[in-house]
Amino acid sequence: MTRTPEHLPAEMKTDALEELNRDILPFWIKRMPDDKEGGFYGRIDGKNNIIAGAPKGAILNARILWSFSAAYITVKDPMYLEMATRARNYIFSHFFDEKFGGTYWCLRSNGEPLETKKQIYSLAFFIYALSWHYMATGDRESIERAVSLFKLIEKHSFDRGLNGYLEAFDREWGELSDLRLSAKDANEKKTMNTHLHILEAYTSLYRIWPDAKLKKQLRNMVHIFAEKIVDPVTSHLNLFFDENWNCRSTIVSYGHDIEASWLLYEAAAALGEEDTVKDISLRIASAAMEGLADDGSLIYERDDAIKHIYRDRHWWVQAEAVVGFINAWELSGERSWLDRAVKAFNYIKTHLVDHVNGEWYWSIRANGIVNTYDDKAGFWKCPYHNTRMCLEIMARSKEH
Repeated sequence: MTRTPEHLPAEMKTDALEELNRDILPFWIKRMPDDKEGGFYGRIDGKNNIIAGAPKGAILNARILWSFSAAYITVKDPMYLEMATRARNYIFSHFFDEKFGGTYWCLRSNGEPLETKKQIYSLAFFIYALSWHYMATGDRESIERAVSLFKLIEKHSFDRGLNGYLEAFDREWGELSDLRLSAKDANEKKTMNTHLHILEAYTSLYRIWPDAKLKKQLRNMVHIFAEKIVDPVTSHLNLFFDENWNCRSTIVSYGHDIEASWLLYEAAAALGEEDTVKDISLRIASAAMEGLADDGSLIYERDDAIKHIYRDRHWWVQAEAVVGFINAWELSGERSWLDRAVKAFNYIKTHLVDHVNGEWYWSIRANGIVNTYDDKAGFWKCPYHNTRMCLEIMARSKEH
């Protein structure tokens, strides 16, 4: 991997470790374990109230497992391992569909299946989390279950005729009429978001299980991004597609742009082929710069169909901006990228971190007001993006 001769600022690494150990992970350790019904609560609202009885989502639980597994690898705090083990055990006991294979989308608060559909996005996150749990612990069942999910995705979701991966299936792997991850998404058969997180999952699995078919499919995924998903004119990611890869979206997601710019490079690097995507990774990062605000933050998205720009500063977008800007600096050697990363990190510390109650707010409104309406923890608000930002800063500091 190309590296610049400069170093990340020493205080950036120190602040990242402190942020992880003070504001982010302690919140999840103290607030989220559900000692009555097992596992973790499904939701804490924006005013820090636990919502008892909230459904327990697959994405939340997979991301908790990933976060504490990855943090344990770096920090070696035994409490992080304890939390990873708690997540692993609950996932194995409740989220896996032992009859038809795969994982459920969400559970009732008591652990009974609530939505049993097979959302491929969700399976990918379990592969990602279990791969890192194996790296942290050497647990054979984690890698075996990750491999089983890979095989199910390839069997049911991979489109052998038109390439790419189909979004979702019912419990028995039949067709679904509603394929969406959430109400805001378009109901299309192929999406950037699911492909991005299959890419991420396959990259992690390949590091611990360098299987020939997995290698072929990971390389294919890199090509899908370069040839199908990245717009050849704007270098933004197109978000939704029909089965034939016709674009069905008018939205530009600046957060996904900057996240993909480094995940794509990471995938190619795992294959030893990073030089093939260096230019496109930098083009995607540069396209994301359209959403950069004067205060160093990255705005949410733009919808060209209705000519509207969503200027809220979402927590995950800022976390990905820091990593993406550092990655672009490493690839290009241009100091301006590092300056943007530092400024984005400072924005997070000043505005998004809840220094009193822990964790980060969902977003800062366009008018600068803290958003306490949306969750502090929940179906989509997880410790994944911000934990990963901290760990990436720490890891990349070591590499210089």
